[in-house]
Amino acid sequence: MNFPDWHVPATPLRSSALRSKLVGLVVVIALANGARAALPLGDYYAIKAGVLFVAVMGLSIGFLQQHHPYSRFGAANQITTLRAILVSLVAGFVGEPRLPAVAMGAVIVSIAATALDGVDGWLARRNRSASVFGARFDMEIDALLILALSVLAWRHDKAGAWVVLSGLMRYAFVAAGTIAPWLRAVLPPSRRRQTICVIQIAALTLVMTPTIQPPISSMLAAGALGALTCSFLIDTVSLWRRRAA
Repeated sequence: MNFPDWHVPATPLRSSALRSKLVGLVVVIALANGARAALPLGDYYAIKAGVLFVAVMGLSIGFLQQHHPYSRFGAANQITTLRAILVSLVAGFVGEPRLPAVAMGAVIVSIAATALDGVDGWLARRNRSASVFGARFDMEIDALLILALSVLAWRHDKAGAWVVLSGLMRYAFVAAGTIAPWLRAVLPPSRRRQTICVIQIAALTLVMTPTIQPPISSMLAAGALGALTCSFLIDTVSLWRRRAA
């Protein structure tokens, strides 16, 4: 994996991306404080959400120059940034009181983030601004949402600690690529992969609904984890065969 070049001179692309990051941070803090006014959240909730957003955007902008061939950040990436704001709010619920109101807050924000999934891709195709960066940015936001929801499902006693495997699987796959370079080969776009990602997020969001309790919540989480495991296994076997070829 190539490390991001943090010393690239300022360009219109980086400048527009940084503006999005700053505006997004203001929005995250404002929405987090609004959530604190409506829900029994701790004093550090807004700080957690803000730090998560800065970390996500900082890492993404670090790879921007290498994988985004256009002069502006673009409307599609702005939508993905909005999704990053919402996902940071969901992830910020980790460590907050395990109450039905907090769980329902996570469900509502997750639904909003999921509803925007696909809009960024549609905009990129419509404006002919699709890029490797945009696709990866969108994918990492999905991965963070799955991780946050899986941890919340565990902490709210909707399933055992095994449910966190749903969120860790993507990161374990990336980490394995440092040991086995053939796992870092580019996979072609896959409708199966996209569908299972949506199923995973939808299932974990449903699991977090206060009215859904074990054993039903555990069964839903287990089914989604099984589908995700099969998807990763298919991709791993495909990459292994390409390596052998």
